[in-house]
Amino acid sequence: MSQLPIYLDHNATTPVDPQVADAMAPYLRQHFGNPSSPHPYGVTTRRAVERARGQVAELLGCAAAEVVLTSGGTEANNTAIKGVAAAHCSRGHHIITSAVEHPAVLEPCDYLSSQGFDVTVLPVDEYGRVDPAEVENAITARTILVSVMHANNEVGTIQPIAQIAAIAHRAGALMHTDAAQSVGKIPVWVDELGVDLLSVAGHKLYAPKGVGALYVRQGTELVKFMHGASHEGHRRAGTENVLEIVGLGEAAEIAGRELEGAADHLHQMRDRLWDRLNAELTELRLNGHPGHRLPNTLSVSFRGLPADDLLYELWDEVAASAGAACHSEGVTVSAVLTAMDVPLEYAMGTLRFSTGRPTTAGEIDRAAEAIIAAARRLGAAQ
Repeated sequence: MSQLPIYLDHNATTPVDPQVADAMAPYLRQHFGNPSSPHPYGVTTRRAVERARGQVAELLGCAAAEVVLTSGGTEANNTAIKGVAAAHCSRGHHIITSAVEHPAVLEPCDYLSSQGFDVTVLPVDEYGRVDPAEVENAITARTILVSVMHANNEVGTIQPIAQIAAIAHRAGALMHTDAAQSVGKIPVWVDELGVDLLSVAGHKLYAPKGVGALYVRQGTELVKFMHGASHEGHRRAGTENVLEIVGLGEAAEIAGRELEGAADHLHQMRDRLWDRLNAELTELRLNGHPGHRLPNTLSVSFRGLPADDLLYELWDEVAASAGAACHSEGVTVSAVLTAMDVPLEYAMGTLRFSTGRPTTAGEIDRAAEAIIAAARRLGAAQ
């Protein structure tokens, strides 16, 4: 392989932005102090942490004091869901979520179910979208939390979070959204969404892996998930990961500054790829909502072609993700495609292509040629 394949898997992870790496460098080589220390070494890193907190807050439209810095989106989701459950269990044991959530939400909900909580998993429509009326029908006076993702990682569908939050609040429940995929791609303003808790994952935002944030609206009661020293305003224990927190802050500032132009670019690259594929191949299915969808996410089903075979054909040309896997026992389709009732002959051949800020038109054209050729080799209809 003379060169790396074209990277169209930005929903899985993003490369660290060069400006982010530059901002981090002094905290790897020079500024190593513990932010809790009172001397100049600690003061320097404490200021860096608080600056990053403010940068994240600016991107989300909230107060810096409402940002809890975490080890990533998974910790943020666990903190929100388990923290609310522990703090509010005396009022009720009912939690509502959706069938298309990331495992970082579904697994904590499954755990709470094993601990006696009643968890309602809402269905979605053919686009992967939750109907607010389903929330209205499911919510009760015992409901303490509704957790629905802002945008789906597989098909890009954006959920009507503001409507769902309003329903939750009328019933006295809190609203959490996993915004790992949406932050940095579309505007994510906590007041417009009406959420009480919101999760951020740094590595989806051109920051390094292992850092994230949880927005906690002022006055929202949570039981601490990590116990130890009183960091993060007594909301999370553990010495701050200054190096990566600085990276998250810088990534948040860049995302806010470049949001509109980046979204247009992502959209153009995504649609350029779809237009090329759709012009050359038949029996394709576009998954996700046609309008309410992330600008960078393209989930395509190739009828009758196994997704893992397609990825094998493309392994040295295009990096993407599969929505299904074929094995001796049959075909395993992702929970998202299953919830959307995508027909098996399409679901088994689903690939997700996700563009990023560095994606170029030339890369899209080369990728399209490679994908079309691979599909034809496997017998795709022309």
